[in-house]
Amino acid sequence: MFFRGRQPETSIWKRFRSAADGFSFAKEADYYVAHLVANAERVVDLFVALLEHMPPAVDVAVTDARTHRAWKGERLALPDVRDALARIKPLLAAHGGVEIAVYTSEDQLTLNSVLELFIYARTDQWLYLLKGKGLEERRLVHSKSWRLAQREFPDAPELVQAIAALAVSLQLSPA
Repeated sequence: MFFRGRQPETSIWKRFRSAADGFSFAKEADYYVAHLVANAERVVDLFVALLEHMPPAVDVAVTDARTHRAWKGERLALPDVRDALARIKPLLAAHGGVEIAVYTSEDQLTLNSVLELFIYARTDQWLYLLKGKGLEERRLVHSKSWRLAQREFPDAPELVQAIAALAVSLQLSPA
């Protein structure tokens, strides 16, 4: 006998996520902070997807741990930033070692070099956005236990070139 009916859709991420996937959310003195931990691909995808909730003009800071080079840009068009980051998502997820912060005076999304996502904001809107993406809120998430020193990131020439190209395409200046 078959039972037919509308079954809720389950995303692939929900079906195959690990027990460590999730986020913590806390209120600090005058801002909120979210810390998201999941597999590398999921974190990088969420980073780029959540940028759509930022204002049309953003500031960007990029630091490459392998080359010790850093860039920054102010009042950049959000669609340009999202497109540039979307092009390098697979390389970021595969290699890490780059910290990217996209921010305004109200919000900051930071993908750190070990592929954890941090969100700092003046309002709690990100709590609802993260829950809407199917993420589970936890009291505490565990940071990546395999943190590497800057000199320990394995070579990734394709990523180094992609980050340099990103800096050029967004017209970032050396920091």
